[in-house]
Amino acid sequence: MTETPAMDPKMLSVLICPKTGGPLSYDSDKKELVSKSAKLAFPVREGVPILLLDEARHL
Repeated sequence: MTETPAMDPKMLSVLICPKTGGPLSYDSDKKELVSKSAKLAFPVREGVPILLLDEARHL
């Protein structure tokens, strides 16, 4: 099994929540980008953020 790469801090600094336009934080344990303002968590699959509202998990 290969390990999933960590989120690049430069990429994280330019990504925004597609719902609110607010900042995202990375949860390395769950491999998700979290929007606290939208109360949504977006999956990161094989190092690629999936910023689709249909793919987001409600917090």
